[in-house]
Amino acid sequence: MKRLTRYKYIIFTAVIAIVAVMAVNLYSSGRGDTAEEEIAEEEVLPTPLNHLMDNSMSDLEETEKFDAAIRRFMRYWDIKGASFALMKNDSLIYAKGYGYSDIKDSIECEVKNVFRVASVSKLITAVAIMRLCETGKLTTQDFVFGEEGILCDSLFLNYRDKNIKKITVEHLLRHTGGFANPHGDAAFNTDLVAKYLGKELPLSMDDMVQYATRIRLRARPGGWFNYSNLGYIILSKVVEKASGMPYEIYVKDSVLAPMGCYDMHLANNFSDEFLENEVKYYEVREAEPVPAYDGSDTLVMKSRGGNDVHGLYGAGGWVASPVELLRFVSAIDNCPVKEEFLSQESIDFMTMYSKNFKPAGWATVTSREWMRTGSMAGTSALIKAQKDGYTWVFISNSSSWTGPALSRRMGRDITRALQRVKKWPEVDYFNLAPATTFRENF
Repeated sequence: MKRLTRYKYIIFTAVIAIVAVMAVNLYSSGRGDTAEEEIAEEEVLPTPLNHLMDNSMSDLEETEKFDAAIRRFMRYWDIKGASFALMKNDSLIYAKGYGYSDIKDSIECEVKNVFRVASVSKLITAVAIMRLCETGKLTTQDFVFGEEGILCDSLFLNYRDKNIKKITVEHLLRHTGGFANPHGDAAFNTDLVAKYLGKELPLSMDDMVQYATRIRLRARPGGWFNYSNLGYIILSKVVEKASGMPYEIYVKDSVLAPMGCYDMHLANNFSDEFLENEVKYYEVREAEPVPAYDGSDTLVMKSRGGNDVHGLYGAGGWVASPVELLRFVSAIDNCPVKEEFLSQESIDFMTMYSKNFKPAGWATVTSREWMRTGSMAGTSALIKAQKDGYTWVFISNSSSWTGPALSRRMGRDITRALQRVKKWPEVDYFNLAPATTFRENF
């Protein structure tokens, strides 16, 4: 009798299991199409503007002298490859690659190529911060550290200098946080930072922010300008905390995509991790290999794994093409032709300038132009927004013995080269990609 009861229990259990499986399968099949459609919708993005263009679209008789001047500039500074794009009154009118993206395989630079943009990344981060301010997630006067600060996690409360609690978001944007450099530029001396913290390489964003809390400030916050990559790495963490999303994802989803920029990314460090359309990077002939950023014994060039470029985040970690950078600038440049991504108040905040007052995100702002430069081993970049309506971007895949000074030479020589063109084409290649609207996204 007991054996019969046991058999009944087994049969009953088996029937329940079969019914449960059938129910799950039925539910899954009923929503399968919808789920697949949702996944497909998430994965399908518009084709990036730089992939819709090629060099032939700017092969013009009117610009031959300009092209020749660019090539002379590259030969003089031993630049292997570069890309240039120009817009007039928010219309993209010219874009071309020069030289080689990969010398070994003789691959020429094209409009589609992306480059590391170094400190041009700071402009991207500043716009992300202003976006968060406009959507009510933070203010520029919020304190960053301390129990009442944005970064109030226990990891960041063991600070060495109590004045760190006075640092605001605006201080970091304008490089007046007061940070010293006891171990050199922390962003490019992570081995020394790791030793100071007693941690192994590679360091995380949290490690770098924690390091900022463990050193003494050189000056009171807001009182002294000192260009700080560390400050913009901290701002990257502020973006994460205020948005509740990883830094790169927030910037891509809430800043770049609404602008129509789909091929801008945080860089990878080693050559075998580069993007398919990313250039190779070249340093000066005298450059020597250094230990890899990850603490391994491998010796590599700084531009191919020696520097932790990805770990620069919002201070210098982005890769982009000139045409998408122009689309980005067209959304924040105060030009009345097209809608702006940020409010007038935010744009004015970023571009305020005086003898003792630095802009936010931009490197220099004058009555004639706004500029943002970027330089590191293997790359040099420049954005120049001129008040005559012309804005241009030039990025190279080569560094120079002059270091950051190469960007200033770019500004001078390319400005002269532009004057060689009597008439630019009356086109707008931005129309090749979907139009963007911003105000509805608030």
